[in-house]
Amino acid sequence: MAEIKENNISKRVGRGVIETAPKVSIITPAYNIAEYIAETLDSVFAQTFRDYEIIVINDGSPDTEKFEKALEPYYDKIVYLAQRNKGAGAARNVAIENARGELIAFLDGDDVWLPEYLESQINFLENNDYDLVYADALHFGGSAYDGTTFMQTAPSEGVVDFDSLLDLRCNVITSGTIARKRNVIDAGMFERESVRAHDFVLWLKMARGGTRIGYQRKVLLKYRVRIESLSGNSIDRVKREIDVYERVGKLLELDRGQKDIVKKHLSRLIADLEVERGKSFLLQEKFDAAKKSFAKANEHRRSSRLRLIIGLLRVAPGLILRFYRLRRAAEIPFVPNDEKSN
Repeated sequence: MAEIKENNISKRVGRGVIETAPKVSIITPAYNIAEYIAETLDSVFAQTFRDYEIIVINDGSPDTEKFEKALEPYYDKIVYLAQRNKGAGAARNVAIENARGELIAFLDGDDVWLPEYLESQINFLENNDYDLVYADALHFGGSAYDGTTFMQTAPSEGVVDFDSLLDLRCNVITSGTIARKRNVIDAGMFERESVRAHDFVLWLKMARGGTRIGYQRKVLLKYRVRIESLSGNSIDRVKREIDVYERVGKLLELDRGQKDIVKKHLSRLIADLEVERGKSFLLQEKFDAAKKSFAKANEHRRSSRLRLIIGLLRVAPGLILRFYRLRRAAEIPFVPNDEKSN
């Protein structure tokens, strides 16, 4: 496997990589996934459809030594790219620029395809004249979501278009997505800045540009939900979602109805943010601050439950704290304790 360096990106092409352009280029960005990559790649090599290349791009991962050790059995079968850390969107763009297939299949380095994934998705795309298709996935990885499917928690209903994506009536799972390369490029590919939900923004841009999108309800992959990703700062997670909708409002030209959709979701997320802040203050026994946060949440999402919490915080804050610790114990490790009261 000879190594080529260009524009601070190293590229190694395995001896077993097919010389002719394949039908599909599989793109797998890598960041702190050394322990999962073998299972992911094994699921690719088990595919019933064989006309593909695999492009793995290391996005400046801190576990590079361990990751490259895990890749050793696969080097002859893959294209391996490495760059300094720029974010998953930028990494995927570099891989797309090196891809030779007419179709791009996205697969995160900790997810797993079922053997018929490629064959089923390609047939579905071509038989229905779609430009992008996605499938359902089974959650796994040891979280509370195990055994449920992606579409149970993030449904897809009706036609996939710009409005249904923006309003979350249809939700695309990236590791279950195959798209025509030309459509991805024409939409401008992923955002090059290191931002969250760059995939969501790309699907919106593709839909706005006329990309025909469809989905299969068949479970064709396993989507790993890692415990460490769930146990992060819940306030930061909501802030990132708010950032996504604010970016969409700035990046894309929206009509009045679409602006209303963005406003609706921002209001929902602001309510979620204040609820999470209220939980944080409650656990710190900052009861006045908790009451203010829950009151702000209630301004955006009128709720009898929120009104009850606000009332109890006025007359019996210790009672509601004991109740929360008893009944919602599973949430407590996920609630930060570093929010500052105003």
